[in-house]
Amino acid sequence: MPLRVCHLITDLDTGGAERSLVNLVTGMDQNKFECDVVSLIEPGAMARPLVEAGVPVTSLHMQRGRPSIAALFALIRHLRATRPAIVQTWLYHADLIGTLAALAARPRFLLWNVRCTNMAQDTDKPIKWLVRLLAMLSRRPDAIVVNSQQGQRDHESLGYRPRRWANIPNGVDLDHFRPRRSERATLRARLNLDPEAFTIGLVARDHPMKDVGTFLRAAALFIKHWPDAQFVLSGEGFAADNANLKSLIDRLELGDRVFLLGRRPDIDAIYPTFDIFTLCSIYGEGFPNVVCEAMACGLPCVGTAVGDTAEIIGDCGLIVPTHQPERLAEAWEALCTRGIESTGAAARVRVAARYGLDRMREQYEALYLSLSGASCS
Repeated sequence: MPLRVCHLITDLDTGGAERSLVNLVTGMDQNKFECDVVSLIEPGAMARPLVEAGVPVTSLHMQRGRPSIAALFALIRHLRATRPAIVQTWLYHADLIGTLAALAARPRFLLWNVRCTNMAQDTDKPIKWLVRLLAMLSRRPDAIVVNSQQGQRDHESLGYRPRRWANIPNGVDLDHFRPRRSERATLRARLNLDPEAFTIGLVARDHPMKDVGTFLRAAALFIKHWPDAQFVLSGEGFAADNANLKSLIDRLELGDRVFLLGRRPDIDAIYPTFDIFTLCSIYGEGFPNVVCEAMACGLPCVGTAVGDTAEIIGDCGLIVPTHQPERLAEAWEALCTRGIESTGAAARVRVAARYGLDRMREQYEALYLSLSGASCS
């Protein structure tokens, strides 16, 4: 019989953890594994590919930021009814409620999934308290999965002492995220981008950890030498109705050189419109999916020194310190002189060799089977 695995996640929005979960669950060997997914709050856009793949999706109907005893009991009932051998939780809130539910439902194995780094810088006090509480509970799970080496080191410094660490980097769908240079003019036209302008992009959400201010200040410096360059911001909050963002763009006199695309479902068609991809995060990143996705699309990358970004990029881009727009602008210029196309081609080769979806799935499957005592053959 297939090994039953219940995946518990805070949400099913379009973040990196959610995409990794969907990529994992929809591609696992169905002869060996039977999966279902439980979302603490109402599931978002990433529920659709799960449902289309025939994966059961259940919501506990929690309100964001509001603990719920009713949701905890609903999860206990669900686990008792479905009787998974493994409960795999994703992200801090799911780690906590999954641990509490496992005390009552008693699955054979409990695994956490930790995907952040340097959370000491987070200004959200409830999150800080939650991380401290989880550190005290970290002997409970049979293993803690991390997607970055830096994430493991940071959580060890916070007091995490699991029975076992399992480092499984994220995987990227190389068929979905691919170079599309022959389509670039068409893709740019759809977004009202200049088809010939040198384009630097950032894909994220509008949150302090993403430090979009440094990106825009670097753009203001870069444009002095490359006046025809254009800059693209895509993701939740990066839309024309963001008054604070528009104000900063105006103060920096970037005018019509910055394009705000907002949240897009077709992100695989956004990356190929860029010449360089940028990550400006100042904390929190463990293994940034966006860097892998951009590299899979044949883009050289500039990233800040957070999480495992330097390990991912390797020699297919540059790493700069956080909060330093001058260094970021210099890195963009350096990549321009190095050769964009050849560096981008090497980026895709690097991702394919190290971070393909199959490799991620195989590592999760091997972990699950090793816990259950089954053969990996």
